[in-house]
Amino acid sequence: MKHTLRSFFSICLLLSLTLVQGQETTSVKSDSKTAKTNQIIPEAPLPLVKISPEIIKNDSIPVKTDRYGIRVGVDLYKLTRALYDKDYKGIELVGDYRLTKKYFLAAELGNENKTTDDDRVNFTTKGSYIKAGFDYNAYENWLDMENIISIGMRYGFSTFNQQLNSYRIYNANPYFEEATVIPSGKKFDGLSASWIEVVAGVKAKVFDNVFVGFSLRLNRLVTNKEPENFSNLYIPGFNRTYDGSFGVGFNYTVTYFVPIYKKKIVAKKVEKK
Repeated sequence: MKHTLRSFFSICLLLSLTLVQGQETTSVKSDSKTAKTNQIIPEAPLPLVKISPEIIKNDSIPVKTDRYGIRVGVDLYKLTRALYDKDYKGIELVGDYRLTKKYFLAAELGNENKTTDDDRVNFTTKGSYIKAGFDYNAYENWLDMENIISIGMRYGFSTFNQQLNSYRIYNANPYFEEATVIPSGKKFDGLSASWIEVVAGVKAKVFDNVFVGFSLRLNRLVTNKEPENFSNLYIPGFNRTYDGSFGVGFNYTVTYFVPIYKKKIVAKKVEKK
């Protein structure tokens, strides 16, 4: 009996010691964590930086600058044609003024001296002309671009004279050789014509303020003052007439842009979906 009680007390003592050691270990770990926590130095908050509203505006919304001014130049085709065509002399000055973002006032002023040699007639046309109208730019440029893809209209007016140099008499039933050329030299003064043009063209910026352009034109006569017994087969500015009232033409120009003022356009901000 005494041996049994002694064993029981020994077991209880061992359990008590184990529980005390566990509590001490837990207390030491808790104190260690508390000490580490107390040693952490909190970081200072970052200073606030004030950003200018202009920087935010310029960074988020691009600003485009449109230049307004006058563009003047010359038609290279007419200017250089005399180098390879001995029967032609002419010059055409071109210009436009930017009226709005898309519309341009446009004009051409020229002079021509052309000899036409057909199968039945040889004649010389001399005169001047002026055209005025507008161009609409259908091209949406990127930032800092000023290229043009346009369609427009012109009203043209020309004053000129015709000189009949020679002609051949038409023979519907020739039994012998064709009739010889008959010289004339008759001159018809005080002639005039007016017409409407539909114009389609392009202008590309190749250097600072320097543009190269090309245009196609379809013409329709409005008025045409002709002499007796002679038709205006060629009209300065209108070119060769077809079927009496229609004509076609083109030009190849180099122009220089003279800026006058600028307008800033803020692009519309695209909302994210």
